[in-house]
Formats: sequence, structure tokens, C-alpha cells
Amino acid sequence: MKISDAMIDRQLRRTGMLIRRFSAPPTERRLRRLTRLVDTVVPLARIGVSRTMRVREVGIDRADGTRLRVLIYSPRTLAANATGVLWLHGGGYFLGRPEQDVAVYRQMVRNTGCVIIAPDYRRSVEEPYPAALDDGYTALIWLRDNAIRLGINPDQLAIAGESAGGGLTAALTLLARDRAEVNIAFQMPIYPMIDDRVCTESARDSDAPLLDTATLIGAWQLYLRDLHGTQGVPIYAAPARATDLRGLPPTFTYVGDLEPFRDETIAYVDGLRACGVPVDFEIYPGCWHGFDRLVPRARVSRQAMSSRERWLRHAIATYFAAQPGERQELA
Repeated sequence: MKISDAMIDRQLRRTGMLIRRFSAPPTERRLRRLTRLVDTVVPLARIGVSRTMRVREVGIDRADGTRLRVLIYSPRTLAANATGVLWLHGGGYFLGRPEQDVAVYRQMVRNTGCVIIAPDYRRSVEEPYPAALDDGYTALIWLRDNAIRLGINPDQLAIAGESAGGGLTAALTLLARDRAEVNIAFQMPIYPMIDDRVCTESARDSDAPLLDTATLIGAWQLYLRDLHGTQGVPIYAAPARATDLRGLPPTFTYVGDLEPFRDETIAYVDGLRACGVPVDFEIYPGCWHGFDRLVPRARVSRQAMSSRERWLRHAIATYFAAQPGERQELA
């Protein structure tokens, strides 16, 4: 889907044009270079965080004996029975760190009192699928087992994220449903990256700002490696391939109508609704991928973030999921 400048929302147009102007072909070498650049800049997001939230860092043992770094963001004064949100950062599965979403954490913590668990999952430049998914699930089980100690209601665990983080959100809710070891109260996969086939109308031949077809294909190749282009891609790698969405938790998502993920998000939402899953979904005209994060003062960005906050408040008041069996409380 070719995108002209005139199709872009007026308040997003200038930024979109600048992104297009300075974009380069997404070779694997350039994607890896971008990853290193982001790793250099992201630590700056720590500045001033401790004045608005309590931040802790813990290490969780992986099955192979290595440690998964996890950041915990919570209110300065923690109330009992808070909602626990496992947050997965975006970055096409190949870049990013949990610190990059501090602005989102600050708003969520301030407005709802939730506690956010943000794992520094392995990216595809380090290890391909299923490393990121395994890390997400490890963090989810740790959240379940430590909920009470963290001041979290064990019956209100949620998963959320944007872009690739939205894709991991959808994948983890599928995995949690199928393993039946932890129950999810609700999920927020925002403009999720869920279809490796890149075959929808919105994904084909896209030259949209920030995320175009070439970049999308390159990101999927890095994430899937030998699985890319085969029929053997699991639903936990590309949730758009799942045909049975029964039993998934209530869902909120939105997407811009000019980005590659538009049609796969619509199909995912339709599949959820067909299976009786409560869904709140919005499409924002004239918007490219990540519009709300890169141009947060635009009217449409404020609208999207307001809608997200409103639904989160509704979900916290409405959706609960008791955990299966007995819960282990760690000292």
C-alpha cells in the first residue's frame, strides 16, 4: 500500500516526511547498527524516574542458568491489590530495551496505581525465536509467583506492549492459555506485529514512515531465521497464524490506517470477536506506525492515549482471572 504525504494526518505529516527522507534500506547490517545506537541512547531514560516512580531491578533465573534482567516500576506509595502488568517493549523484535517506555510506565502508574514488570528480553540480533517468548513467559511465571510480595492482586495479571511488544503480548496470551499455568485478566497488544507472511493489502509494497514493507520483512527474517518463509512458523511466533482464539482474555488495541499492521490487526480482532472475546478496537485515520509515541502532542495521539487509559481503567475495574491451583508466595 503506497502512502502519499497528503494521506497523512496534518499534525503527523512533517515528522513522517522527515523519517522518510532519512530512511535507508534495511539491510541486516544497518538493523544491527541501529540496535547498538538505541542501546547507547536508551539508558538516558533513567534520568528523573526515581522522583515519580519506584524502580527496582531484579534478575530471574532462566532454564539454562543465565539471568533475565527485569525492571519493576511501581507507585512511590504502593497500595495492596494493585494490577500487575507485564510490559513488553517494541522494536521489531531486534532492538529496544524496557527503559525506552518510561513515559508510558509513568502515565500508567500515576493514573491507575498498577505495578509494571518489564523484562529485558533477548532480541533477535542476539537470539532468534523463541528466546524473546521464553523470556516473556519466564517473567510472567515469576510475576504470578511473586504477585502478593509485590503488592499485586494475583487474580489481576495483564500483558501489554506495542508493536513487537504487542506481538509478544498476543503470543504470550496464547501460550498462557495453552499451558494453563497462569491466567491472564486482560491484554493490550497495541498495533501488534503478528503476521510474518507480510501478505495483507496494508503490508504489501508499503512505503509508510518508520515501518515499511522492506523493514518489516527484514525484522521477521532476523526473528525467525530458518523458519522464515516456511509453513512451519508456530502461532507463538506469529499469532496471526492462530485459528482458534477461544479462551483469550478481554482485549484492547488500536492501529493507524496507514501502517503495515492495519489489516493483520483487523483480522486478529475479528477472530477474537468471532470467538466471543470482548474487544475494544480503534483505527486512527492518517496515522503511521508509532504515531502516538513519536508525535505525542498531535491531537490524534492524545486521543489514542486517552482511549488507552480509559479502557485500562475499565479493565482494572472489570476483569479478573483467578490463578489455577495453589499459588506459591516467595519471601
